[in-house]
Amino acid sequence: MKRRDFLKQSTFASGMFFVPQFLKAFENIPNKTFSNKKVVIIQLKGGNDGLNTVVPFNNDIYYQKRNNIALKQNQLLKISDEVGLHKSLQPLKSLYDKGFVSIINNVGYPNPNLSHFRSTDIWQTASSSNEYLQNGWVGRYLDVTKANPYKAIEVDESLSLMLKGKTQNGLAITDPKLLYRYLKEPFFNNVATNYNDAHLSDHNLGYLYNTMIDAKSSAKYIHEKSNTKSTSAEYPKNIFGKQLKNIAQFINSGLETQVFYAGLSGFDTHANQAATQEKLLKLYADSIAVFVDDLQKNNQLDDVLILTFSEFGRRVKQNKSNGTDHGTANNVFVIGKNLKQQGLYNNLPNLGDLDKNGNLKYEIDFREIYATILDKWLAVDDAAILNKSFSKLKFI
Repeated sequence: MKRRDFLKQSTFASGMFFVPQFLKAFENIPNKTFSNKKVVIIQLKGGNDGLNTVVPFNNDIYYQKRNNIALKQNQLLKISDEVGLHKSLQPLKSLYDKGFVSIINNVGYPNPNLSHFRSTDIWQTASSSNEYLQNGWVGRYLDVTKANPYKAIEVDESLSLMLKGKTQNGLAITDPKLLYRYLKEPFFNNVATNYNDAHLSDHNLGYLYNTMIDAKSSAKYIHEKSNTKSTSAEYPKNIFGKQLKNIAQFINSGLETQVFYAGLSGFDTHANQAATQEKLLKLYADSIAVFVDDLQKNNQLDDVLILTFSEFGRRVKQNKSNGTDHGTANNVFVIGKNLKQQGLYNNLPNLGDLDKNGNLKYEIDFREIYATILDKWLAVDDAAILNKSFSKLKFI
C-alpha cells in the first residue's frame, strides 16, 4: 500500500492516528503487575469560587467584601460552627458526614498565574510558575511505570497535557464500543495484511502500521473488558454524568487503569455568579454521589481516590457585575472511603491577610497533594515524576 493510498482511504485514520498522543499511546510496552489502587481526577474548569463553596459564615470580612454575593447562613449546609458548604452540595455533605471527604484549603503555588490556560498547564504538568514543561505529571507517571497505554484514560474527545508523557501517553476515550467498531473496519485488516511491505519500504509508514495493529489489540481489550459489567445506576443525564458513568463501568469491570481524568466546565463566573455556580455545584455533587454509590455497591470504593481541583480560585472582593474575577489559592476535595484525615484538613483562608492584589495566600503547594497520592496511594517514586521532592500530607 502506498503512502498516498494509506492517507486517502480513511477519514478516521487521518483524524485519529496522526496525532502524537494517539500514536505514542499504543507503543509496545512491557506489562507490569497491576495494582488495584485507582485515582479519579476531576477538574472544575474555569476557576471555581472556593470562598462561596466552603464558606466562612462567621467572618465579617467575607460579608464586607461580598455584599451582594455572600451566602447567608440559611443558604448553607453547616459542617462546623464556623464553616458551611454551598447549599447545592447536599449530596457531597452526605458523603462528608460519612467521613468520605477531606477538604484541603488554601491550595496553590508560588507566584500564581491568573491565566486559565497557563494556570491549567501548571496544574497539569506540576511545574513551577516560571517553568514550561511539555509533559504532564500523569504522563510522567506512565513513563516511570512503563505500563500498558490504557493505564491512564481521559474520558474526553482529546487528550490533555496532564496525560502526555515524554515517551508514553494516556488515552482519550469517550466510547470504547465505537473505537472498537472503527478498528474492525476492512480498511484496518488491509493495513495489517500490508504491514511487512510498508515496514520494509518506509520506516514512518511502518511505524503507523505497528501503531494500528497495537491499537486494534488495545481497543479490543478495553471494549471486551468494559462490557463485562454494566451499571444500573441512574447518573445525571449530562456530559459530566456520562463521563463518571463511563469511568464507573471501567472500574467495576476490572479494567487495568489506574488514573482517570474528567472535567466539568463553566466556572468562570465574572458576572451573575450566584445562579451559575449553584447550578454547576449541584451538577457536580449529584454526579459524584451516584458515582461513589455505584463504586461502593460494586465493592470498588476501597481502592478509589477521587481528587477535585480547579485551576485557581476567585478574588475575595466581588466585582461590579455580581461576580468574581480570577484569584489564586483554592480548596481541593479528596473523596475516598478510608481517609486518614476526614473533614476540614486545615484552616480556612485568612481573609485579613491577602496579597497585594487582594487575593488569598496559598498555604499548601498543590504538588504536595500529587506527591502524597503518588507515594502513599500509587506507591511510586514521586520525586522522579514531579522532578522534585515535596512534603507529604496526611489525608491518606
